[in-house]
Amino acid sequence: MKFYGYFRSSAAYRCRIAFNLKGVRPEFIAVNLRTGEQKAEAFLDLNPQGLVPLLDTGTARLTQSMAIIEWLDETHPAPPLLPTDAEARAHVRAFAQIIGCDIHPLQNLRVLKYLKAQYGLDQDGLDAWCRNWIEPGLGACEAMAAAQTHGGAFAFGDGPGLAEILLVPQMFSAERFHLDLTPFPRLNAIRAAAEALPAFAEAHPARQPDWIS
Repeated sequence: MKFYGYFRSSAAYRCRIAFNLKGVRPEFIAVNLRTGEQKAEAFLDLNPQGLVPLLDTGTARLTQSMAIIEWLDETHPAPPLLPTDAEARAHVRAFAQIIGCDIHPLQNLRVLKYLKAQYGLDQDGLDAWCRNWIEPGLGACEAMAAAQTHGGAFAFGDGPGLAEILLVPQMFSAERFHLDLTPFPRLNAIRAAAEALPAFAEAHPARQPDWIS
């Protein structure tokens, strides 16, 4: 099993956490997004979209982090990443999709490159753009998490799952774009609980062999 990713890609970061939680150890292959390796012919032969992550299972090539994570959960069911109750699963997926669908695409590297090239935004402008979309999204996640009454350390129960897999990389990105995270106490507590676990700590960008400052 081969996993293609970039150390600071939020989507690849999610997958690393999921692999660690499941005890799955694929071969990691770095694709440097900054130098454009994702657009090289060799990588486009693997994923014509030219994006990471990509998981080569040996029998299939899977793309899109959410699809990879749900495939992993279905093929390696312990520990589960989603609740057994259908309504609870819907809430977890909604939380995750706020991040994966509403926030993350607007802070993606290719979007930021376009804004810089077409509209001349400098780094301060790019950071402000990202904060504009991250802050309300995390605000919605904060409200969802704060409304839970289970009393556990994590967003929707006593153990980490899909919600934390999406949340932790997004909060890392929020800090990169200089967003003040103090208005999100519940999310900060969930993040702290998750990052205390080896599965999350070992997936951090700073722990990856292709770390670039």
